[in-house]
Amino acid sequence: MSTTPLNPSKIHPAWLILLAAAGAFALTMGVRQSMGLFLSPINTATGLGVGQISLAFAFGQLWWGLTQPFAGAMADKVGTGRVVLTGVLLIVLGTFITPFMTSTWGLILAIGVLSAGGAGMAGPSVLMAATTRLLPPERRGFATGVVNAGGSFGQFLVAPLAGALTVGLGWGGALQVLAVLTLLALPAAWVLRGNSSSLAASAGAPVVNQTASEAIRTALRTPSYLMLSAGFFVCGFHVAFLATHLPGVIEACGLSPQWGGWALSVLGLFNIVGSLSMGWAVGRWRMKSLLTLVYASRALGIVLFLLAPKTGFVVLVFAAWMGVSFLSTVPPTAGLVAKMFGTRHMAMLFGMVMLAHQLGGFLGALLGGKVFAATGSYNWMWYADIVLAIGAALVHLPIREAKLPPRVAVAA
Repeated sequence: MSTTPLNPSKIHPAWLILLAAAGAFALTMGVRQSMGLFLSPINTATGLGVGQISLAFAFGQLWWGLTQPFAGAMADKVGTGRVVLTGVLLIVLGTFITPFMTSTWGLILAIGVLSAGGAGMAGPSVLMAATTRLLPPERRGFATGVVNAGGSFGQFLVAPLAGALTVGLGWGGALQVLAVLTLLALPAAWVLRGNSSSLAASAGAPVVNQTASEAIRTALRTPSYLMLSAGFFVCGFHVAFLATHLPGVIEACGLSPQWGGWALSVLGLFNIVGSLSMGWAVGRWRMKSLLTLVYASRALGIVLFLLAPKTGFVVLVFAAWMGVSFLSTVPPTAGLVAKMFGTRHMAMLFGMVMLAHQLGGFLGALLGGKVFAATGSYNWMWYADIVLAIGAALVHLPIREAKLPPRVAVAA
């Protein structure tokens, strides 16, 4: 975790950098995105009610976002390895003690502060900024897609594993096994060590030698950055609602709980497809146009789901559709941040965009529980999803993004 000058090309081969970042994201995201499976068992064990437990999950969405700008600034200054190490240990602690929490405040501490804060420190803003610095510009688009796909692959593996462990060990034992499993992410802290000053990488950005406060002021005065953040707010609303309440949606449709685990698994599987495809596409088309397409496809998918009969097959098809767009917004969003401002403060600036994402996630997780408690249905959440998706598709159109030169597009 040294901060002496380093040449990125001589630290580790590209495949090892991608394996470390994608593997760490797979474990942290897989555990985090599978927590929705435990909402009902926690409710049964504690009797707190879905609304109160949703508050803990919603706070976790918010805290995950709040930690990322600070985690990004820390990674820029003291090194990615130290931040990832701390994040992994916090996830392990929070997940392991969750079964012992019997009050709303206890769940907020375990799920919302420790686990979510750790996942934010070992999350996409830190991991993607690290790979962006360590790899040459022509590989960055695909690299962010690979890292993002790692998170999806983790969800695909961990969700059914969590379901199987719950059957065999009970929900408390399952959570504690997942906590121990997260320790496998620790080697990534060594591979991704180094900070922004010690890595000789540049994105050819208009501003290079800025302080952190100057970079923040520049970003907040940039309309395209604000519009990008607004779109990512909507993404967070969608993602958190699905991750937290999709199993409940499926149960409300009269299907057995096992469909919830399979739906989350399919969501993660097809997000791998979406993430890798998007990583390939960002080097060939305008990233703002790709984001518009993603949000428009979400609106269409939700409309079709509401109109279709609610069978197990339909649920899995819907999960696959939404999975393709689930986190495929991350590579072009990260790419636009790097394109606008370079890599010097990317972890912090992308962390701020992730904060907007998680403000939306807080509302998506919280309102999902509140709406269901008030109406006995999730329909109004789906209506909100549709309106927000259309708005997000439109807000990306005015973003200023220069077309890629033909030679750069071909190289990418």
